[in-house]
Amino acid sequence: MEKYAAGRLSAEEEKRFQSWMDEVSPDEFQALLDESPHIPASFKAYHMPSPSFIHQMEQQLDARSRKAKIFTLSRMVAAAAVIVLAVIAGVFYFNHSNPQSVPLAVLKQPDGRPGGNRATLKLGDGTVIELDSVTEGELTRQGNTRIIKLSNGQLSYDAGDEQAAPMFNTISTPNGGQYQIELPDGTKAWLNAASSLRFPSYFAGNERVVELEGEGYFEVAANAAKPFRVKIREGVIEVLGTSFNVNAYTDESTARTTLLQGAVKVHKGTEAMILKPGQQAVMVNKGGMTRLLNADTELAIAWKNGFFQFDGIGLPELMRQISRWYNLEVKFEGAIPEREFAGKISRDVNLQDVLKALQINGVNFKKTGNILIVTP
Repeated sequence: MEKYAAGRLSAEEEKRFQSWMDEVSPDEFQALLDESPHIPASFKAYHMPSPSFIHQMEQQLDARSRKAKIFTLSRMVAAAAVIVLAVIAGVFYFNHSNPQSVPLAVLKQPDGRPGGNRATLKLGDGTVIELDSVTEGELTRQGNTRIIKLSNGQLSYDAGDEQAAPMFNTISTPNGGQYQIELPDGTKAWLNAASSLRFPSYFAGNERVVELEGEGYFEVAANAAKPFRVKIREGVIEVLGTSFNVNAYTDESTARTTLLQGAVKVHKGTEAMILKPGQQAVMVNKGGMTRLLNADTELAIAWKNGFFQFDGIGLPELMRQISRWYNLEVKFEGAIPEREFAGKISRDVNLQDVLKALQINGVNFKKTGNILIVTP
């Protein structure tokens, strides 16, 4: 356990440790931690789940026991000890065709690293700035607008009084990248992997318009005199001051706008609908638009909060999320299993830990270079 805490387990020792964790009771686990003077206190702080965490897991088991229950609660708690210990969690189960509940403790490994804060900024004159490699401070100016990289890595536009026409900039994240930016009007935007946002160096006229490809979360600065509009491939989202998420990847069959606070008006062609908090507008590619009255807002912004959350989605969509974050090309061999997943796992874990969770549930993989092949 001391070697585990220090990250020095060999492959064989890790296998034995995992096997032992399948059988150990919470009391034994607690006693060993108490008796180990060389385990850091900061590590011990995560050694066992809190009562509220245990209660939550009990509720999950109760809800899912109608389908199937593989682990007893005592083993769930023992597994949870490792989950909290590593400060990462993954609980996956299949609905419909293969319902089951499988808790999984995952350990960080040196390969298959997750994504991070990476992005490029393309200025109006064509200059490209690698945001993850430049130091903090003022990067450049466009007219009276200062472009600043803050100490927390965020990009900020400090707009002054302008006379000249605004210049249009584009911030883009690669596969395996994410980034946060504060726009010239004070609006905050978070970009998920493989996304881009085009915006002016300052907002002139009587509206604020940005263009999004991919996925972004916005906290819009209120300004009733200047509506804020997000253009996506399928339509336009119009707001005054609110928090919402837009998923508009070109490889998805729909574009989804999920409202958390305030109000937005979503336009698609001649259709329009006003959303209330907790609702979602679903724009079908080359189709119409529908409203979900009770959208899963936690699911919509899980990426922004540092998690994958796979609730009610199939394997192809799940693998598209994984491919963007770990910068992989995913291919399928044979028939794609018709299953829906549910669960949550940190985006900080390495790729092999995510794949372990899926392999336990019958999904197999072959990896060749940067290509991940999913097999039945």
